[in-house]
Amino acid sequence: MIDSADQKATAQPAVARETVVILDFGAQYSQLIARRVREEQVYSEILEYDVPWSEVEQRNPSAFILTGGPESVVAPDAPHLPPQLLESGKPILGICYGMQELIHALGGTVVPGETREFGKAELVVDAVHSPLLEGLPTHSQAWMNHGDTVTELPDGFQTLAHTHTCAQAAVGDPARHWYGVQFHPEVKHSEHGKRVLHNFLRKVAGITERWEISSFIDRAVEEIRAQVGDARAVCGLSGGVDSAVAATLVARAIGDRLTCIFVDHGLLRKDEAAQVVEAFRDVLHLNLVHVDASQRFLNALAGVIDPEEKRKIIGREFIAVFEEEAQKIDGVEFLVQGTLYPDVIESKTPQSKAGAKIKTHHNVGGLPAIMALGLVEPLRLLFKDEVRELGRQLGLPEPIVKRQPFPGPGLAVRVLGAVTEERLAVLRDADAIAREEIEKEAELPWQYFAVLTPLQSVGVMGDGRSYANLVAIRAVSSDDGMTADWSRLSADTLARIATRIVNEVHGVNRVVYDITSKPPATIEWE
Repeated sequence: MIDSADQKATAQPAVARETVVILDFGAQYSQLIARRVREEQVYSEILEYDVPWSEVEQRNPSAFILTGGPESVVAPDAPHLPPQLLESGKPILGICYGMQELIHALGGTVVPGETREFGKAELVVDAVHSPLLEGLPTHSQAWMNHGDTVTELPDGFQTLAHTHTCAQAAVGDPARHWYGVQFHPEVKHSEHGKRVLHNFLRKVAGITERWEISSFIDRAVEEIRAQVGDARAVCGLSGGVDSAVAATLVARAIGDRLTCIFVDHGLLRKDEAAQVVEAFRDVLHLNLVHVDASQRFLNALAGVIDPEEKRKIIGREFIAVFEEEAQKIDGVEFLVQGTLYPDVIESKTPQSKAGAKIKTHHNVGGLPAIMALGLVEPLRLLFKDEVRELGRQLGLPEPIVKRQPFPGPGLAVRVLGAVTEERLAVLRDADAIAREEIEKEAELPWQYFAVLTPLQSVGVMGDGRSYANLVAIRAVSSDDGMTADWSRLSADTLARIATRIVNEVHGVNRVVYDITSKPPATIEWE
């Protein structure tokens, strides 16, 4: 073992030829901006506003987007854009704080607003021939979220749109291709926000290249081969789409020099362990080591109630088992991880520095810190939806590609209270019924599952009194899990779920449905 500081550096994948760099000032929606840009088939990356300019230049940006942020540009310690940005002469779109900061840096005037504007507003287009607003109706709905207001524009800028309380809702300098919008075009509440972003990317910035996930595979395979060379690698498989796609991509690059280690902690859903083994060993023909460590994990969790403590125990045991197995393989120099771009962003962006920890995230991220292995992260620049599409193009079975998000600690955090074999069996059966019935719906929720609560209640079953468990059903709709709304399942579906669980799962006499959104709740119950 060595200290993590001595590890081989993680390879940085090559960037696309035409890249939009998003400079993040601590925005709530920075990831959403990047997603919207990629939906326009334009490659984008998020960097902190104060990142060394050399890192920006490495991306060879074709254009810049400046995000919103929680600060006031007139505050003494406000974050400011780097001077090299304006010197670059590249097209710029400032959003909310980004617009205010652009105007402020160019000598315009920004003042604390007498009327703060939050939520929906009517956007009135004044410059109907502006390339940024081309195709927008003169009146539409936009989403506002600001306190400061631009009162005086710098030389070269003109007003493009306004709202009832904001005279400068969109501004621009057509000669220099610098624009700003006070509203948030990235959120769905802005009716024509996607059109604004499209116009900036294609009409203002003149980006013509179309970035597609299919072009990612060949480049990634080449980069993996160059990084790993003739060495061997290991990958921790969970059965989830991220590790599955990462493993399949690396296997395409280095063949059987990749060994996948599936640590079965006994906390997966009904029949899931067998499905993982079948998919990766028999269908994808990956070099797979299956370690049944279920009893080891159950022993470690015995009597533990606190969900955060459960996560720590499972993470610790996972690392221990994985390391034991990896050390049995000769010549291993690299560890493959299914790290996604949101994980990278959250570890670097200004918002993450000040964000509160809600729960410990369990993955194999602790492994490099205790093992002398280089890190291969072939998905580190992709979002979840892009990973699913990549999986399809790599030929992964659809059940793996479509697998809904599942917590690393598995059912241990969906069994509220003590984790035992008996309680896990009850939850597995209830969860299987709930998923089976929900999957008959015309439109599937983003995530759906059952939770075994520590509550028991009185019931009447078979003309006799029962005192049994309460199971909760959770189903949510979401784009990315950052926010979520409870799914409006049909009454018939809910009725079938409740009837079947009570009739078929021993030890349950009551079923409830969770109708709480995120926020204020989280998606998981723990």
